[in-house]
Amino acid sequence: MFPTRPRTGLFPHLALAAATLVLPLSAGWAQTAAPASGTSAQVAAPKPRALASITPAEIEAAVYDGTDLPAGQSALTAKVQILLDRAGISPGVVDGWRGGMSESAIMAFQRRSGLPMTGRMDHAVWDLLQGYAAAPLTMAYTITEEDATGLVDRIPSDYAEKAAMSSQGYTSVLEKLAERFHMDEKFLAKLNPGARFQPGETIHATVPAKPIRASVTRIIVDKETRRVAAYDAKGNMVADYPATVGSADTPSPHGNHVVDAVALNPTYTYNPHRNFKQGENDRVLIIPPGPNAPVGNVWIDLSEPTYGIHGTATPSQLFLNQSHGCVRLTNWDAWELAHMVKPKVTTVEFLPPGVRIADVTGISPVAAATQTAAVAAIASTRPPARGDRLPPAAPAAVAIPAAATMAEAAAATAAAVVTPEPLVITPDVPASNEPLVPEAAPALPVQEEPEYPSDAVLPESLPGQAPGSVTLYPQAGQP
Repeated sequence: MFPTRPRTGLFPHLALAAATLVLPLSAGWAQTAAPASGTSAQVAAPKPRALASITPAEIEAAVYDGTDLPAGQSALTAKVQILLDRAGISPGVVDGWRGGMSESAIMAFQRRSGLPMTGRMDHAVWDLLQGYAAAPLTMAYTITEEDATGLVDRIPSDYAEKAAMSSQGYTSVLEKLAERFHMDEKFLAKLNPGARFQPGETIHATVPAKPIRASVTRIIVDKETRRVAAYDAKGNMVADYPATVGSADTPSPHGNHVVDAVALNPTYTYNPHRNFKQGENDRVLIIPPGPNAPVGNVWIDLSEPTYGIHGTATPSQLFLNQSHGCVRLTNWDAWELAHMVKPKVTTVEFLPPGVRIADVTGISPVAAATQTAAVAAIASTRPPARGDRLPPAAPAAVAIPAAATMAEAAAATAAAVVTPEPLVITPDVPASNEPLVPEAAPALPVQEEPEYPSDAVLPESLPGQAPGSVTLYPQAGQP
C-alpha cells in the first residue's frame, strides 16, 4: 500500500471553491474532496486489481508489450515468474501478482546478466527469458490417492497442541499441490474454478522448475533486498532466492559463517528456558516434523549457534513476515539449496547494511565490456536451462587466458563484440516512478514462532533415510 498524501495550504480551499472542477491526477491515484472544516484531504492508492479468472491458455499466450509488468495480478506476470523460476531465479510463489518478490527476482536476474538493476521488466530481460520458454508453462495433472494422504485437520498455534500431533503436515490437497507446483494456493484455485481437489480429479497447474543440482560453496545473504544468492567454486551464480531475513528486534547475524549440517524433515525442540516463552507453555516440548512445522521441512545449520537457513509454512508471506534472526526460504527453495551445500565447506556471508550482492561479486567481463543488455554479448554467460529446456545457442566464445585480468578480459571481449547491432532495445516508454513493492518490510510484530531446532537434538534425514539421524557430507580431504 502506498502512503496517503495530505493536501495542505491554499489548494483545499480552491478545491472547495470550484467543487465541480475535476483535476487530473497521476495514474493510480484518487483524490477526495476537502471537507468543509478545512482539514486535509487524503490521497490513497487504489487496491491492486486481482484477476477475476485465469486460464492456462492466457498464461501460455501472454506477450510482453514493451512497458512494465501490469499493476496488480496478470497472466503476463505469472508467465514471467515461471520463466524466472526455470532460470534459477526464484520468484517465491507463482501467483501472477506484480510485487516485491517478483520484482526482486527480476533485479536478481538483471544482476546475473550484467544489466542495470531496476527490478522492472524490459526488452532485455524478456528476450533473455525466452531461452527458458520452449517447453509448456502449464500442464494437466490428475490428483492421486497419495496426494490426499498425510493431511492434518489444522495447525494449532499453541506449542503444546503442536507437540501432541503426529505431524505438522499439509492441511489440504490444495495446499500440498500448490507447494509442489511452486504456486500460491489462491492462484491454483483460481486456475481451477469449481475444482474440489479430490483424488481422480484432473486439474491445471503451472510446470515447476526442476531442482538445480550443483555444488554450492558460497552463499550471500542480502538483508536489505531480501535475496539469498548461491555460488559454485568458480564464482558462477547457481541460484537466487527471496527470503525473510531477521527483524529489527532480532536481526540476523553479521559476518561470515559456515554450514555445519543439513537436516530434512526436522523436529523442533521448544525450550522456554533457552529460547522464548510461547503462551502458557513452560516446559520443553518436541514438535513433530512436517512442511507446516516452525522451520518448514528443511534446516541448514550454521556455525553461528542457533542460527540457520530453513523453510516456512507460509511461502507467500516471505516479504511480509519477520523472523527471529534466521533466514527463511520457501520449502522448495530451502530443499533445493540443502542438496547443494557442503557442511564445513560452504560459507554464508551476511552483508552489512548498505552493501548489496553486486557490490561483493562484481560483473562479468562481457557485461563490463559492452555495458549493454545485448543478447549476443551475454548469451555465452547465461547459465544452462534446467532439464531439457535450453536457451538459444550462444555465439562463439572468445578465448581468454585463465590468468588474464578482468581489464584484459573486458578488452578482449570488447574487441570480439565490435559495436554489435543490439538485438534488444530499450522501450521509448519512460520508466515508471512507482517504487518497488514493498520497498521495505512493513513494521509487523515478530511472530511467536520458533526459528531453530535446539543443537542437541538437531534432526537428521535425507531422502530415503528415516528421520532421526544427522547426515554430514564428507569434508574436503576426507574419504
